[in-house]
Amino acid sequence: MRNFLIGLTLLAMLGAVDADARKRRGSQRAESSGSFDYYLLSLSWAPDFCARPDVQKDERECGTGRHVAFIVHGLWPQSEEGRGPENCGSARPVASAIVQRMLNYIPSEGLIQHQWKTHGTCTGLAASDYFGEVRQVFDSLTIPAEYKSLNRQIEVSPNEIESKFAAANPSFPAGAFRTSCGGGELAEVRVCFSKDLKPRACSDSAGECRMGETTMRPVR
Repeated sequence: MRNFLIGLTLLAMLGAVDADARKRRGSQRAESSGSFDYYLLSLSWAPDFCARPDVQKDERECGTGRHVAFIVHGLWPQSEEGRGPENCGSARPVASAIVQRMLNYIPSEGLIQHQWKTHGTCTGLAASDYFGEVRQVFDSLTIPAEYKSLNRQIEVSPNEIESKFAAANPSFPAGAFRTSCGGGELAEVRVCFSKDLKPRACSDSAGECRMGETTMRPVR
């Protein structure tokens, strides 16, 4: 009987410890939600993404004759000195009405859901407000005209890409644009915004393509 009572006591203590640990984890997730320094708008160069053999492709982005150039990859909470928070709690599926409106910006339902779960939940915003901010920052940006209908493959330096974006957006401060590359090809152009959605200079944590030149495939 004594051993039985001791066992019950130990189980109760372990249960209390486990509950406390769950509470602390929940508190940490709550604290990380909305805890970041600025936003990073990631624009994926669709022609190079669609040429990769190792990715799942959506016809709305990669279909021949779609003429898709830069698309929104995501709007990411970013820290000044490192990556921002990710996966800040459970996420309900984004409502179909929001998904349909966002397809003009992010042409894949799967990517829309992924961006909300991975990044949107860390902003402290509701899904409707988060995706409203995605639209707002993208609509405030001018894509250089030559990149909207690029009809031939080019080799271009990251600095030239950033300079063309800066020239097309003269009100943006110096350092607001960064490039990301992989496998010799352009992956993304990244644009930095403050938490109140004003363009700002990126910090080093936004990354930078260090290649002398990178390939941009033509729009299909």
